[in-house]
Amino acid sequence: MGDPEIGWIAAIIFGGIAGWLAERFMKSDMGVLMNIVLGIVGAAIASAIFGYFGVALGGWIGYLIAGFVGACLLIWIVRALRGRPA
Repeated sequence: MGDPEIGWIAAIIFGGIAGWLAERFMKSDMGVLMNIVLGIVGAAIASAIFGYFGVALGGWIGYLIAGFVGACLLIWIVRALRGRPA
């Protein structure tokens, strides 16, 4: 998330793509805005987790991967807390 190569517009675009991919992968039904939020927040969370374990993902592809993994993790957490599909 702190990568200087990724600007806000790119973060929104790649966050939306990552959120959409996670939505499809997790068989969830959310809107475009939630996909963008999930992708951006998911990328920040996954980047922090990856950084803790010494895994560095850089550039746009790394942001997309981190966003996808983080968004899937967030969808899973919401489902676990709600006890029903998100």
